[in-house]
Amino acid sequence: MPRAVGGGAELSREELLEAPVHWSRPSLLEAPITALRGVGPKLSQAAAGLGLETVGDVLRHLPREHRDAAEVSLLGDLRIGEEATVLVEVRHAHSFRARGRRLTIVEAVIVDASGVGKAVWFNRAWLADRLTPGTRVLLRGKLDKRGFTVSQHELLGEEAEDGEGGPRAAAGFPGAVAPPGLHTTGIVPIHPAGEGVNAQRLREWAWQAAGLAPHAPEPLPASLRARMRLPGAADALVGAHFPESAARAAEARRRLAFEELLLYQASLASRRAARRSAKPAPRLDTGAGGAVERWLATLPFEFTSDQRNAISEIDADLSQEQPMQRLLMGEVGSGKTVVALEAMLRAVENGHQAALMAPTETLAEQHLRTLQSLLAETAPPMALLTSALGRARRSELLGHLASGQMGLVVGTHALIEDDVRFASLAVAVIDEQHRFGVRQRAALDAKGPEGRAPHVLHMSATPIPRTLSLTAYGDLDATALHELPAGRRPVRTWAVAEDRRAGAYDFLRERLREGRQAYVVCPLVNESVELESRAAEAEAKRLAATELREFEVGLVHGQMPSERKLEAMGRFTAGGTDVLVATSVIEVGIDVPNATVIVIEGAERYGLSQLHQLRGRVGRGEHESSCILFSDAGSEAAGARLEAIVGESDGFRLAEIDLSLRGEGEVLGTRQHGLPRFRAASLPEDALLLVEARSRLTELLRSHGSLDDPGLGPLMSEARRRFGDERRDGIAA
Repeated sequence: MPRAVGGGAELSREELLEAPVHWSRPSLLEAPITALRGVGPKLSQAAAGLGLETVGDVLRHLPREHRDAAEVSLLGDLRIGEEATVLVEVRHAHSFRARGRRLTIVEAVIVDASGVGKAVWFNRAWLADRLTPGTRVLLRGKLDKRGFTVSQHELLGEEAEDGEGGPRAAAGFPGAVAPPGLHTTGIVPIHPAGEGVNAQRLREWAWQAAGLAPHAPEPLPASLRARMRLPGAADALVGAHFPESAARAAEARRRLAFEELLLYQASLASRRAARRSAKPAPRLDTGAGGAVERWLATLPFEFTSDQRNAISEIDADLSQEQPMQRLLMGEVGSGKTVVALEAMLRAVENGHQAALMAPTETLAEQHLRTLQSLLAETAPPMALLTSALGRARRSELLGHLASGQMGLVVGTHALIEDDVRFASLAVAVIDEQHRFGVRQRAALDAKGPEGRAPHVLHMSATPIPRTLSLTAYGDLDATALHELPAGRRPVRTWAVAEDRRAGAYDFLRERLREGRQAYVVCPLVNESVELESRAAEAEAKRLAATELREFEVGLVHGQMPSERKLEAMGRFTAGGTDVLVATSVIEVGIDVPNATVIVIEGAERYGLSQLHQLRGRVGRGEHESSCILFSDAGSEAAGARLEAIVGESDGFRLAEIDLSLRGEGEVLGTRQHGLPRFRAASLPEDALLLVEARSRLTELLRSHGSLDDPGLGPLMSEARRRFGDERRDGIAA
């Protein structure tokens, strides 16, 4: 039956078979997976769960490892407990039900040149009828007291089977007839399997698809392959599945991983260039009027060298017509907000507007207070726009934004609603930008003046490892604040078991009696903000009646009305509350120098970066500060996180540890950040290869002027095919 192939063409399986291999026809790899022999609708649906929809997908579904079963052993040489492969002949076989158990056992008497033995299968009743006398079979397994217990087998000399009860059809592509021993001898690939598709099926599909490897596009220029001594695409694809040696397997995987990382970097570079050539941004004169410089001179603290460098880079961006797309990341308390405010004031100084968008009302409210305190008496008109704003006040504020009377605005998602219009939005700051979806960020970007785009500064209080900055944020310019402002003190951190809780609260009460304040953070309960808030309410009542009954206990959580949250935070900031019981809404943006202790309940429930963020709520004043983690580290991963947070204070180092513990996709959230699921590359293990890919791409761009130069062959077309916007939920697109 004909199968649809890319571009609407119809190719039968026979036409695929006859496709010549001396010329490349990449469209052959777009044939649906049902073009493979033995793959029907049911199996194709199961394969889709692994992301396998075409023959090309199968070819790029690489083994997670290889098992070396190179030697075929004799029965007489087997040792108890050692895995081995034997080539034997069946004398006779039978099956029976194990006494008292729902288990079928097949036993066969087998023989080779060294003697006679017994082979054993579990729950393979149908196999007994196939093991007729004289059948030759390759077996993989281990010798034990019962006999040779078989894990893999292949029948030779007749139609083989797939290990699941059905016959294995002959292969359908050139050179794809599976050889004897595909599953049991030599270097055997082990592919990532899934429900309904086991590793043996995937191995057979890969063998068929490997016949079409010569039709795979070659996206790497020949000169680059020669300099790096990389094999061609076809050789690498075949070698990654069915290598001649472990060294060849590693070489093939490295080539494919480098190709994948280079193509992804190329797609980011293309997206970045397209954005810069789109709508221009207002040029901001960084010397207009000198108002910003006069404000900077009034600040009661000195900038760190990192802050000065960040302001210099941002000012350079703002003076250009190309819209700024910069990521400002830094340690907890490294002074990102004041840097962002400098950029916002540049817009106001030039007669434009600026907006700061935060993911929660609590954080937006805190930002407004921070901006007001930093500006003091020189503050221009500014306001807070959230969904909690009353209708009359909202209408008034929208009028001021549309007319240009309001120069600065801080808000939540409410800033991107359709009825919010700016007279001339020139700078948009997106705080904790990883908490916003792509469309939300793009919607704020669209609020710029007609025909122009605003400059955008993305902020993250979560330090981002080098590998992530080159992938998830690879189309942004990045600026990092490593230094902490003068006066910030390191925070002592302890992980405390339940049997030491009383002593920990003794320590807390001593600090409170000295006049200090504290936070108690309640654990994340499932993924429900409502449940988390109820837990905080219950804990506040309990502490007020027990361990902290001699102190004033306050409460703040995300389910409280804005007025009550503001009131609770205001009382704590003013010293009217000794202890603030809270959920993770205090994770960022809260600055109370007199708070010197933070207690985190259920610390094992939080991620490493979140623990570091919470810890950053203390250590902001002149007094020594402490972080107490109550936990029941029930898993190895949770224990590793707690060990890391206790032993390390540097946020960038913790980010690297978090990446090594969880992997790139989990750290950021693959879908939210448009992070691709790499098939060959693995981060952070391939971090050095990623850096090299970035460097090589820069060289190609410099020497060719454009990545679309015909001299680079299909590099960009393949980059767009694999990583184009239509295949991913892009970032900051």
